[in-house]
Amino acid sequence: MTVNDKLQADWEPKSDAVQRDQRAAYDEMRERCPVAYSDFLEWSVFRHEDIVRVLMDPDTFSNAASRHLSVPDGMDPPEHTEYRRMIVQYFQPERVDAFEPQCREIAAKRLQSLLGRDELEFIGDFAHWFAVRIQSASLGWPLEMCEPLRLWTQKNHQATFAQDRPAMAEIAKEFEGYVHELLQIRRAAGAQASDDITGSLLRQYVQGRPLRDEEIVSIVRNWTVGEVGTISAALGILVHYLAQHPDLQQQLRTQPSLLPAAIDEILRIYGPLVSNRRITTRPVEIGGRKIAAGERISLIWISANRDGRVFEDPEAYRLDRDPTANLLYGAGIHVCPGAPLARMEMRVAMEEILGHTTRIDPIPERPPTGAVYPGSGFATLPLRVR
Repeated sequence: MTVNDKLQADWEPKSDAVQRDQRAAYDEMRERCPVAYSDFLEWSVFRHEDIVRVLMDPDTFSNAASRHLSVPDGMDPPEHTEYRRMIVQYFQPERVDAFEPQCREIAAKRLQSLLGRDELEFIGDFAHWFAVRIQSASLGWPLEMCEPLRLWTQKNHQATFAQDRPAMAEIAKEFEGYVHELLQIRRAAGAQASDDITGSLLRQYVQGRPLRDEEIVSIVRNWTVGEVGTISAALGILVHYLAQHPDLQQQLRTQPSLLPAAIDEILRIYGPLVSNRRITTRPVEIGGRKIAAGERISLIWISANRDGRVFEDPEAYRLDRDPTANLLYGAGIHVCPGAPLARMEMRVAMEEILGHTTRIDPIPERPPTGAVYPGSGFATLPLRVR
């Protein structure tokens, strides 16, 4: 019998009450039951201090929590170290800077096609479209892949929330098929193959051998799931916040140099990524709860970044906070390697959005609808733009 056989659920993460306002629910859990058990997520950790402890102790809290190959997110040292060393090259400043003009062109053209309208449904009309389009562009995928990729991310989200294992397996197989086809095209082209990330991964070595196709699939899938969902959610959160705060909206138009810090602070308040997983390698006590070896743990980023023990007046927008306390991109050996790319993409998108508009307003009679786990932010976001 395991520890879990004796446990009663402390909360229900999939309940309507939680999904109606995830931020408020996680805030409540942080104060009422900072380490909580549920049938859906097993253990969840809500306090900033406890989450940092987990992040800084990968020997006790392993990243190998996935049932499937996950490169490098689901790996521990020393295996993780070698794969990550290979991957971080794709997020070096020169690569990010080289991609910025294309990213800006994608954002500007899309906005130009939309801004003749009085109203936008921002998530569908721009945020999700932009996230899919820039992900395809960064990987070197053809334009005709954007619509299948958009539909794939939606199906993946729905299956994850429902924990529909057969559907999740079929969706994973579908993505695998896309990547295998693109790899075959590049192999067939030989020296004439396009010089993009997908082709480059074919030339990478780990442990003295080329990457296997299943490893490339895993790398690209992890990037895609993380990139599309998080960038889309983040842009919705940012634009919604500015629509609610017109003075800040105008300040950022006139002082765009404030955008990088403003983006990080708004996303601290309204986190675009709900959680990541770990698995215990030994019995441990955290937050007064005893957890056995082999137990799954969810780190609730949104709650940690709103913890008043670390962030005074956590709901307030302030640019004088210690940026190192913000766990927007995690911390420790698994800190997000794609953070430089994500920051550039969000900054460029917001520069273009603010530059192409003079005013962004909410529509009171058509309020936004919230996203559900594993998503954050908004499912729909009607706005008036000028």
